Amino acid sequence: MTVAAVILAAGSGSRFNGEDPDATPGAKLLVLVKGQPVLIWAIRPALAAGLDEVVVVGGAADLSTIVPESVTLLQNDDSPLGSARSLTVGLEWCAARGHDRAVIGLGDMPGLAADAWRAVATEPDGPLIFATYQGQRGHPVGLDASIWSMVPSSGDEGGRFLAREHPELVREVACVGVPTDIDTREDLQRWS
Repeated sequence: MTVAAVILAAGSGSRFNGEDPDATPGAKLLVLVKGQPVLIWAIRPALAAGLDEVVVVGGAADLSTIVPESVTLLQNDDSPLGSARSLTVGLEWCAARGHDRAVIGLGDMPGLAADAWRAVATEPDGPLIFATYQGQRGHPVGLDASIWSMVPSSGDEGGRFLAREHPELVREVACVGVPTDIDTREDLQRWS
């Protein structure tokens, strides 16, 4: 079985940018924390998990200068359609590459641990695997190839939609890490 990590990083970060009309779309992913962009903090644990491939789906911001060469960078030109479109772009890539499972994380979630990526990737019972943190579902989320066609192609839900519509598909794996995302500048201050 081959498994890819897919990091969704296409959004404009409108809550992070607030009312600033001059803010760069996707700027939150490029903000330096301890000398590294937020996105790199999200990529590192996925790389450390040792999966077969790590993919980043970009969109609003130019990520080409910060994504490591060992990571596949895809472009979602339809990012305003929601994160489900980015998920579809990533899953289409995984299908073309012959992966059996995609483990999904977010570019603005720098606190996920390599162990969480690995636990979801290696969980033998699929097809929809959620990392849980103290009993609460979070990322990363594993999707087996058998259910990729069921993922919506627009909106802001992928795994949550499938879990709601098909609860019988869900498996959970207890993980450690900090599963919070950075949506606002206050979130960034708390994390850094």
